Amino acid sequence: MARAGRIVADTLALLGERLEPGIAMLELDQIGDDYIRSQGGVPTSKGYKGFPAAICISPNDMVVHGIPGAYRAQDGDIVSFDIGVTLDGLIGDSAATYGVGEISAEAQRLLDVCKAALEAGIEHARLGNSIGDISEAVQSVTEAAGFSVIRSLVGHGVGRSYHEDPQVPNFVSSYRGPELQEGMTIAIEPMITAGGPDVYIHDDGWSISSADGSLAAHFEHTVAVTAAGPRVLTNGARVLVP
Repeated sequence: MARAGRIVADTLALLGERLEPGIAMLELDQIGDDYIRSQGGVPTSKGYKGFPAAICISPNDMVVHGIPGAYRAQDGDIVSFDIGVTLDGLIGDSAATYGVGEISAEAQRLLDVCKAALEAGIEHARLGNSIGDISEAVQSVTEAAGFSVIRSLVGHGVGRSYHEDPQVPNFVSSYRGPELQEGMTIAIEPMITAGGPDVYIHDDGWSISSADGSLAAHFEHTVAVTAAGPRVLTNGARVLVP
């Protein structure tokens, strides 16, 4: 899974490098698809329940599951990439949101908070904690900054299948989930907006956007629960060009 995760991370970094004003989302999808296959992996999303692309690409107010098309990045956009890679039957899953050119201070704050929420969630992925401890950490960081956690979308287990039990919500509810055990592998993925928590599904049946049109951010890592603490499996070797 860590080898699959490294391909995921390097693909994310590559797409971040290539994201610039004027590039089409469909072109970015092809770049990602080609790179994943060049590394011996298979894009997990392509064909998954009928999804037509290798990469989920979601600009601005789109939260997740965006189908890459003709839209071209513009200066000031933020764009989320969500990538799964299957390698030798095991899956790594990660996401990141990047700015295009110069973005607004509020957009940058949204990205920074979403990353901080992910880091807080990962820190709580420890033996003896429950899924609910991760949920509480993500929600606390997000809402303390004045942003909203989307409640209809959650993280999940990942391994031999793309989406496995347990669910990993980004908010506290009566569901606390199981106690974390050594060897569990979970995808922790804060999905937050600068406005309200409600979303809607586009006519394509996949793309999901904020209901109020507010900007959305999405960061995700696949994390293994180990005796030594949480191990992020979706780290890469590529260094993003500033």
